[in-house]
Amino acid sequence: MSEITVRPLGEEDWKQYREIRLTALRESPEAFAATLEEEEAFDEDFWRLRMTRSDRLVAERDSAALGIVSVGASSDENPHTSELFGLWVSPEARGSGVATALVRAGAVLARDKGQRQLAYWVGSDNGRAVAFASGFGFRPTAERRPMRVKSEDDEDEVAMVLALGGDRGSVPTDF
Repeated sequence: MSEITVRPLGEEDWKQYREIRLTALRESPEAFAATLEEEEAFDEDFWRLRMTRSDRLVAERDSAALGIVSVGASSDENPHTSELFGLWVSPEARGSGVATALVRAGAVLARDKGQRQLAYWVGSDNGRAVAFASGFGFRPTAERRPMRVKSEDDEDEVAMVLALGGDRGSVPTDF
């Protein structure tokens, strides 16, 4: 089996991102706040704008897309924190290291932009996601918010944070 590669997508890659995003919404509708119907209706201008608002990363093997993740600004109150969001891995690639490769690339991207932390919101009752993030080095914070996706439970999300260091020279490279 060949190696997993992760690369950034630019504005010119909007069609590829749209295709992967719609596949993710089709396959895992419960994992996203948006719906397939909403996003299928968006025009080219919307998709191009979306590509410029945050960094989009795609994981591939032999030029086939296996997963995506986005990295963007956390909030005005946290200018040195980036947020990891929209993580999705195709069902056939789950458990093969794709999510790890995407999160690692997102952390490196944030670190290289001078960020000190990477935040990742996970469902507090989603043991698998919490364990994955914890194993990567993310630590839970006291920050909580209601789930942004539709859920039958009253589950909330917890912000988990990965320390990236104070400057590029002091950041560990082993994530």
